[in-house]
Amino acid sequence: MADNKSKSDKPAEKKAASPKKTSEARTAAPKAESVKTPLAKSAVENRLRVYYKETVIPALMKHFAYKNINQVPKLEKVVINMGYGDIKDNAKSVQSAVEELRQISGQKPAVTTAKKSVANFKVKQGMNIGAKVTLRNDRMYAFADKFIAVVLPRVRDFKGVSPKSFDGRGNYSMGVKEQLIFPEIVYDQIEKIRGFDICFVTTAKTDEEAKELLRLLGLPFAK
Repeated sequence: MADNKSKSDKPAEKKAASPKKTSEARTAAPKAESVKTPLAKSAVENRLRVYYKETVIPALMKHFAYKNINQVPKLEKVVINMGYGDIKDNAKSVQSAVEELRQISGQKPAVTTAKKSVANFKVKQGMNIGAKVTLRNDRMYAFADKFIAVVLPRVRDFKGVSPKSFDGRGNYSMGVKEQLIFPEIVYDQIEKIRGFDICFVTTAKTDEEAKELLRLLGLPFAK
């Protein structure tokens, strides 16, 4: 009888030991993951944003004698707007134009529609007539940095952008005649040369403040 009891006790000890090992293995996995997650979230801040904080803000506060840092104007958003023109009825050409705008901006464009019908232009209310992209935060700074440092120097016989394109409320608009000045566009792959408008929207209350902000950010105004 004593032998039978000892044999029945041994398997029970082995079964009790196995759940402990599996529970320990399950609790150990989350610890390893929690150590890796903070490293994966680290990112480098855009250089134009850093330049704005470290150089532009102090310069604007000194130039306009701001008493509070919240008074300093900043770049709020960049809006890129493209009209379809004579390709609005050609689905393939429209798709090509939208894809080029996506490559240039780094963001999926939104479709713009006609607010009213215009018989002379064969436009009906609700018809798709263009595309636009609104860039904010990191994408806005990345596009502005690329546009100022890379794109504008590629323009032939460039003498600076017009200083008269402000709207009176601190916003600056300019037109681009061809998409080829952007490094993302390959000449052999384009269907047609197209242009679009770029609007730099700022929080400045006057055009003078907006111009000084954009000048300090690197936008070269013609003299």
